[in-house]
Amino acid sequence: MVTRGFVGRRPKADDARRLPPGQSLTTDFPVLSLGPTPAVRLERWKLAITHDRKVLASWSWEEFQALPHTPITADIHCVTKWSRFDTQWEGVTIDALLLAGGVTPPTQFVLAKCYDGYTTNIPLADQRGAQAMIATRYAGEPLAAEHGGPARLLVPHLYLWKSAKWIAEFRFVEWNAPGFWEERGYHIRGDPWQEQRYTNDP
Repeated sequence: MVTRGFVGRRPKADDARRLPPGQSLTTDFPVLSLGPTPAVRLERWKLAITHDRKVLASWSWEEFQALPHTPITADIHCVTKWSRFDTQWEGVTIDALLLAGGVTPPTQFVLAKCYDGYTTNIPLADQRGAQAMIATRYAGEPLAAEHGGPARLLVPHLYLWKSAKWIAEFRFVEWNAPGFWEERGYHIRGDPWQEQRYTNDP
């Protein structure tokens, strides 16, 4: 369950400009999830891109590992008010994923669906141009299950609830359909620099 409060360390003056409003800096990586961590077996893992009940592209774990992987370093920000700087990830960018699948986006809206039943909406505009990836490694190691392994969506410029853990399906939808937390009062977009935490935030 998520909570409103988080108490972290006070940042140095030269780091403060990297912190969005209302955030506190941490060197930990707190684990927050909707429920228990699912056991996702690699031999059964599959990632699909879908639209209107049609599978546009899909990959097994071995097929996905053969796609071009990119390392990135990014600051991440949780809606519970913690931030961590310079996190290191590796995965397949959404641009590379669409290209590998030969997918021309049929809409501009995506609903991420996960192995634990979690969903969240992320417009394609927030994912193209190397802004997002399907991440499989963190800090040089395979992504731990509690942090979304074997693979999670990573959209570091938005609050971390948008970076859906245990990603299973990348579903194109006709409108910006809200996901699990968006239906329960969280902001439809979630930009930390504008403090878009809750529905009525600007």
